[in-house]
Amino acid sequence: MTEPSPYWLRDNCPCAECRDPRNGQKLFQINDLPEDLTIAASTESDGRLEVLWSDGHRSRYPLDRLAEEDEGDGRTEQGKRLWAAADFARGIPEAEWETYLTDPAEQAAVLAAVRRSGFAVLRGVPAVERQVLRVAESFGYVRVTNYGELFDVRVEPDPNNLAFTSAAIAPHTDNPYRDPVPTLQLLHCLENSATGGDSGLVDGFKAAAVLRAEAPADFETLTRTPVPFVFRDRRTELRADRPLIDVDALGRIREVRFNNRSIGTLRGSGEQLSAFYAAYRRFAAITLRPELQLTFRLGPGDCLVFDNTRLLHARTAFRQDGHRHLQGCYADLDSLSSTLAVLHHRAAALDAVAGLFAGEGAGEYLGEEVTMAEHMLQAAAAAEAAGAPDHLVAAALLHDVGHFQGALHGRDLMQGNDNRHSDTGADWLARWFGPEVTEPVRLHVAAKRYLCAVEPGYRDRLSAASEYTLSVQGGPMSDAEAAAFAELPGAVDAVAVRRWDEQAKVAGAPTPGFDHYRPLLAALMR
Repeated sequence: MTEPSPYWLRDNCPCAECRDPRNGQKLFQINDLPEDLTIAASTESDGRLEVLWSDGHRSRYPLDRLAEEDEGDGRTEQGKRLWAAADFARGIPEAEWETYLTDPAEQAAVLAAVRRSGFAVLRGVPAVERQVLRVAESFGYVRVTNYGELFDVRVEPDPNNLAFTSAAIAPHTDNPYRDPVPTLQLLHCLENSATGGDSGLVDGFKAAAVLRAEAPADFETLTRTPVPFVFRDRRTELRADRPLIDVDALGRIREVRFNNRSIGTLRGSGEQLSAFYAAYRRFAAITLRPELQLTFRLGPGDCLVFDNTRLLHARTAFRQDGHRHLQGCYADLDSLSSTLAVLHHRAAALDAVAGLFAGEGAGEYLGEEVTMAEHMLQAAAAAEAAGAPDHLVAAALLHDVGHFQGALHGRDLMQGNDNRHSDTGADWLARWFGPEVTEPVRLHVAAKRYLCAVEPGYRDRLSAASEYTLSVQGGPMSDAEAAAFAELPGAVDAVAVRRWDEQAKVAGAPTPGFDHYRPLLAALMR
């Protein structure tokens, strides 16, 4: 690989001297590094780059991490799906609320749709007041504004905003007079029996990209002209001076603020104002192009979640021959992105565990008549059949993963070398699971030694292979060891896992596959 900047490489050293192993935060300041820092020597082997530094420090880097592309914070047009209405001819991104709540993959798909396309609709959200807050709290936090933690979108007798009338509302973004602006908006339909009142969305990034392609000078004008957005009522006075189109340092579209009802009085020369209004009018006309306007109707129980820094939302006028009542709230994209990243990390972790079951786990189980995967799945099935709580089902399923981790393998155990797989497995699982799962795994070998010491007849029921590993692992506990073990917080759970472990050695016994346990594991992950 091409030799990178020494300071960049050293700044990203992953060792425990440079980063706290618990949270990954750096333990040094950039100016702590010497002025003449250089790479004294470097070698690549087994997928790692090893570096000896001129100050004597040694670093080891996984090569795949060094080669990763930076995807940024996900806020710009990069990686987004810029869309026109026809792109959703087969349907808009949507999911059932109950499925979203119970299936991590479905939740990740919904949140990813908001990140990529700017919106998604949840169907079947109970049409009761304040439920929109629960939707926001399923992935983040509610942003409280001058409208409160939530707001009612319905006809009001003395409205402080045209949204609270029956008039048509042109495509716009909300709260452009705030800095930072609320980056997400949620609208939950409680009732919609009036004639009219359909919802509309326009991809502001797409509209801005069209403007950039058709009139680059106008695009530049809108990115560099601060616009005074203002809101005032009896209790509030807000102002933010921001461009209609905001770009990042690389020129990528990052944010659109568009709300004709909130634009205050611009100041500038006649030439500047003429250029701005020409560009503003052109951009406004693009947002009204029929091919860019996606129109649909929200029914009771539908909750629209959308990116308020990207999508312009609109509403057709409606008659007051029925009732139209939506409740809305604001939230933020960073929380949604955080939740999505955690879901992806958990999915990757579960894929890694699933890979063990399908890969090495398909091999023999230390002299028994079942494979390692069959053994662990049988243990989990026994725990489930016994009505065990989820954390113990998980511990039973995962109790032997330590045979695949660490310096010594399960094969070493059968050759007389204790691989301490219970500790290795518990430490590996602790990246994702709490002690309610890891401690029964950590103690399940000790539980065998304990039961052999205190329960008459238990040792006689051990298989030949289990009897052999017992001798390698220290044999039955002494009375003092057994008494000490019984006092440990996880001892009872470990004994339960041990009993299911001993039952799980039946050749050909039917069990659910690993995918059956994925939702349970996902719900337990930290």
